[in-house]
Amino acid sequence: DEDIDPGALLRFSPHAPKKSFHRFQHIYGWFLYSLMTIMWVVNKDYKQMIGYQKRGLIEKQGTTFGKEMTILIVSKIFYFSYVLVLPLLVTDIHWSIIVGGFVWAHLIAGLILAAIFQPAHVLPENTYPLPVDPGVIEDSFMIHQLRTTADFAHRNRLLSWYVGGLNYQVEHHLFPNICHVHYRKLAPIVAETAREFNVPYHSFETFRGALKAHHKMLFQLGRT
Repeated sequence: DEDIDPGALLRFSPHAPKKSFHRFQHIYGWFLYSLMTIMWVVNKDYKQMIGYQKRGLIEKQGTTFGKEMTILIVSKIFYFSYVLVLPLLVTDIHWSIIVGGFVWAHLIAGLILAAIFQPAHVLPENTYPLPVDPGVIEDSFMIHQLRTTADFAHRNRLLSWYVGGLNYQVEHHLFPNICHVHYRKLAPIVAETAREFNVPYHSFETFRGALKAHHKMLFQLGRT
């Protein structure tokens, strides 16, 4: 899942190069998580767009790189205009409060979002397969998702509402075109089908349990 691509500062796979500083990633990683959305806004969207172009994904969608990049740039200009420029121009609030509010909002949003994404992907229970050929995974799409993704807190309706069903990450990956309000009913069907075909279905009873398992995995990947 490219949404959790950490770059070199974090090691999320046993196949990734291990650096000496990774031994502390279970500590500093949580601070880096808070930078998730602000990095998206500043540069990651552009990097992903360029990556999609190189992989030929934009053309497959029946559009062009120039068109999509123009939409992205205009959207960024609009976003920064109404969240930063407009408040600075039309209010008497000190600029440091406006800029500080912008940064803090992203830090909080990034930490929350990362705390939902990472425990669904970087866990001891999940597998980390390598491509058999460039861009080719040995398993089928659905089996790959089941082996590499996890759910948590199915019974926590408040959490499910708050995160838009992303605690049902398996179903989110398997059925991206189905509204998240149906994940609660889909999950037992997916779990039963996985058991029938002897395919793993990873699910933690609580959000805390998933966070604990993720923290453990960060620790392990920093040392082994």
